[in-house]
Amino acid sequence: MAKRTTNRPQKRLTFIDIIKGNFLNRDEIKTHYKYFLLLFILMMAMIYSNHLVNKKIKIVNALKEETEEYKSRNAYAQSKLIKVKMESQLGKEVAKDSLMTLENHPHKLLIKLDSTDAKTK
Repeated sequence: MAKRTTNRPQKRLTFIDIIKGNFLNRDEIKTHYKYFLLLFILMMAMIYSNHLVNKKIKIVNALKEETEEYKSRNAYAQSKLIKVKMESQLGKEVAKDSLMTLENHPHKLLIKLDSTDAKTK
């Protein structure tokens, strides 16, 4: 005699069953394993693409910092160039007036007043 299959109601799925992994042994999962396998592959592809995006973001941030450094270097070089041009232009204007640039820096003269001289005046 063949055994009769009875449709007995399955136990409700609880949170503890999900944590333990007991839901994987249910009959519904066994019949639809292809869909779950597809979902798993899609999730792994999504995680991998997210990982690649994070790598690209790090590279872009490093390049942004590098460009900011080069911009500041360029601004500094341009300001120095403008100063050099101004100095050469100033040198030409001074040469027209027959003035010469100083070879030695000027000396600072300090005059000390004697306390006796201050009282006599």
